[in-house]
Amino acid sequence: MLEALKKNPRFNKRKGPVVLVILDGVGFGKYKDGDAFLNAWKPNLQRLMDESPMTKLKAHGLAVGMPSNDDMGNSEVGHNAIGSGRVFAQGAKLVSDAIANGSMFEGKTWKDLIKNCLDKNSTLHFLGLFSDGNVHSHIDHLKAMLEKAAAEGVKKVRIHTLLDGRDVPETSALEYIRPFEEFLASLNKDGRDFRIASGGGRMFITMDRYGANWDMVKKGWDVHVRGNGHYFKNAEEAVTSLRNETHAIDQDLPPFVISDDGKTPVGPIKDGDSVIYFNFRGDRAIEITAAFEEDSFDRFDRSPRPNVLYAGMMEYDGDLHVPKRYLVNPPTIDRTVDEYLCASGVRQLAISETQKFGHVTYFFNGNRSGKFDDKLDDYVEVPSDVVPFEQRPWMKCAEITDKVCEAIKSGKYDFIRLNFANGDMVGHTGIYQSVIIAINALDICVERIRKDVAAAGGVMVISADHGNSDDMIEHDKKGNVLLNPEGRPASKTSHSLNPVPCIIYDPDYKGEYAKELNEGLGISSLAATCIELLGFNAPEGYDPSVLNTNT
Repeated sequence: MLEALKKNPRFNKRKGPVVLVILDGVGFGKYKDGDAFLNAWKPNLQRLMDESPMTKLKAHGLAVGMPSNDDMGNSEVGHNAIGSGRVFAQGAKLVSDAIANGSMFEGKTWKDLIKNCLDKNSTLHFLGLFSDGNVHSHIDHLKAMLEKAAAEGVKKVRIHTLLDGRDVPETSALEYIRPFEEFLASLNKDGRDFRIASGGGRMFITMDRYGANWDMVKKGWDVHVRGNGHYFKNAEEAVTSLRNETHAIDQDLPPFVISDDGKTPVGPIKDGDSVIYFNFRGDRAIEITAAFEEDSFDRFDRSPRPNVLYAGMMEYDGDLHVPKRYLVNPPTIDRTVDEYLCASGVRQLAISETQKFGHVTYFFNGNRSGKFDDKLDDYVEVPSDVVPFEQRPWMKCAEITDKVCEAIKSGKYDFIRLNFANGDMVGHTGIYQSVIIAINALDICVERIRKDVAAAGGVMVISADHGNSDDMIEHDKKGNVLLNPEGRPASKTSHSLNPVPCIIYDPDYKGEYAKELNEGLGISSLAATCIELLGFNAPEGYDPSVLNTNT
């Protein structure tokens, strides 16, 4: 148990709660064209930005533990940083380092997976997100493992590709498939048979999270494991045909199975095989892992469930120890905000809709399931709609706001943290009009919360975990708008590298800090900021607050 935080004699805690509003996927873009946050009608947010202390925070690259500043931030690492108050090396960097120094291949899990295939003359399967987006996975990690498997004598490999179009351009799948097929051809000698076996869009199959839509996982199971689905001779033919048939972008393409004769799949997962789920990020890995590992499983009919040796790229849940086997140790995150506040007797509420519920709980708490104190921690999940987000861009922000306003008025909580998913989830669709509506909805909700914060005598901190809605159109390196084949601006569905807001709305401000906030910080500084606004000194080792108290 951590020691209680020390009171800050220079700061008087406000009567009401500190409310941390995380506008998921909202940042400040470089270009007016495609910046839905800039261009949306948002009078309430604009007034807060104009009249309240505000600064911009870094939310990508080294500031959130990614390998380089060319790497986008994401909701997982963003909430890790916000909740822990420090920056930890994250999945992408940890995996890259483990491959570079060879430690992955020296570990027991890798050795067991390879030995299983060699001893049984069975197939090694790789399943995961097929791109270099570096948010959930990286294709270079897959290539490195394939090369090592070939060098260690594995003869048969099957790859099950989850098409991206979300963390990378929306119709870029063939830009990965074509060179990858050439790469496989270079490995296919000396009796080796390495092939793509199945695939489909990441938002259509396999990569569900938080139990929002288990049917996605079932569809993935059917094609990856059973080999049941629409047959094509190769992945390029599948993508081309399915695009022409559905007009969907990559993330929404239906599943496909590769078959040479149109009757028999080339790579179903069978008894005795080894399976590696090569995504390093945990939220969209838990459910497919459960389908492979759990004996008592009732989400869908898995029969026949093959007896395989299954491993994840990382441990996706450190408390539940899921999966049982993994290749790379995740970051060890300790001394989180929630844990410190529980040790200090602070009553807390964490709330979001299903799509981001795990982010304000599990990821915020350092990849930890469960509560630090059942008496002080309350979690509220608002069930998400199971519809395409562009069709209902307001999502559940009104329902979340209802509950947050009720919590503020109750006087029960000292610290409330919430996530509005709209800017990110709708941003990923690439539908600009829908993102504009999403920002409109957020503006209404933020104003409702502001009024109740003011009435309660509290403080509202508005920020984000990364950008997305601020960068909805592809630009070249010179800033020119890129066009799609139809001659229209090419939609961008990935996160941005842009900074995010940090707004301090403090109606009872009494000069305890300068109205000019500290600049050049990352989103990890939000932890110390909230702790100081609660009347405590930030813990030793936390990244500095945005509040400049040297006045």
